[in-house]
Amino acid sequence: MKTIDDLIQQVIGISYIVHNTLGCGFLEKVYEKALAIELRKANVFFQEQFPIPVYYQDERIGEYFADLLVEGRLIVELKSVENLSSAHEKQLVNYLTATQIDDGLLLNFGSSSVQIKRKFRVYRRTEYKNCQNEQNKTYL
Repeated sequence: MKTIDDLIQQVIGISYIVHNTLGCGFLEKVYEKALAIELRKANVFFQEQFPIPVYYQDERIGEYFADLLVEGRLIVELKSVENLSSAHEKQLVNYLTATQIDDGLLLNFGSSSVQIKRKFRVYRRTEYKNCQNEQNKTYL
């Protein structure tokens, strides 16, 4: 079984393939379908439009849909906007909280290159493995 970091790197790589092929400017759904094709080709299990029920005091009050749930442990939320906003990030964190899934990716295909944000349900201070300079470590 792949680590979550390996899975995230694979999804990011696939997002670059999709963006390089399609470019920017399409609707979110186009990128979702293209990612689905590439994930299938890579034999990665995923679900599109994964339902997320929302409860208040044990009463169901609504439902959201995550764009992709990858291998049951990574929520991928897609956007096709000029710039990501804090509202987009909060949306993903809310999905993580509601599902109790720890890791999420926010991918924006609306600019000249893919914008990528990794989010956590619970704050974790993580050291990047691929730091170029051991003195200048990057933490999340």
